[in-house]
Amino acid sequence: MSNNLSKVRKKISRGELVLGTSVSLADPKVSEILCKCSFDIIWIEAEHSPLDKKDIDLHIMTVRKSGLAPFVRIAWNDPVIVKPILDMGPAAVIFPFIKTAEETKLAVESCRYPPKGIRGFGPWRANEYSTIDDKEYLKLSEREPWVVIQVEHIDAVNNLKEILKVDGVDSILVGPNDLSGSVGLLGQTRNPEVIKLLDKIANDCNEAGVPFGASIGFNKDNFSDWVNRGTNWIVLDDDFTFLINGGMNCYKESMELLNKLNK
Repeated sequence: MSNNLSKVRKKISRGELVLGTSVSLADPKVSEILCKCSFDIIWIEAEHSPLDKKDIDLHIMTVRKSGLAPFVRIAWNDPVIVKPILDMGPAAVIFPFIKTAEETKLAVESCRYPPKGIRGFGPWRANEYSTIDDKEYLKLSEREPWVVIQVEHIDAVNNLKEILKVDGVDSILVGPNDLSGSVGLLGQTRNPEVIKLLDKIANDCNEAGVPFGASIGFNKDNFSDWVNRGTNWIVLDDDFTFLINGGMNCYKESMELLNKLNK
């Protein structure tokens, strides 16, 4: 069993766009269903959702066995929070609200064993329940899981060149909504001032050769913008949005048909 990160890396190396979606609902069947939709990654949302560690564990297990890569966004840049998540064997860990190179170093060190980091040793699914040779596992752990730094504040944009220089940063994730909020334009992600910041992030990542992604609700204009910026991976919508959109569309079409039948 694999965390399937190699599939993501291979697609990016071929210049192909990696697509994913997000889960916030607790039942792992949600991930199981979304894994049938041809996505590459499933983002397990543990920052803004009520998911507990058991829920996260079941989602990771489901996504891995379905052949997709589980990405987990944790609640904060804290070694204590990320420690048990790492041992569950995710493909990537997303650290939110990073602002500086120093905060970035802490995130990286939290995910790596000594002497490069401060991660405590206690893997279980991460080393296939001790069925992987220790030397092989420790070598693998130097590059997995991905350490993803989320840029979602003006300070992070201003410090991005230094953040990108931190050894061990595997990818950058753009958070357009909180970034817009940090400059007093919350939710105005297509405001020209915000677009300039998004373009700068993309340019800095492209110049540094660091893969970057974006989390967006599906919108043709936003999607096109990110593709044109050269983004490597995009997370589209989420489980509850699919539910409410599907339900509302079903109701709307049913009422339209009913009105026609009653004429």
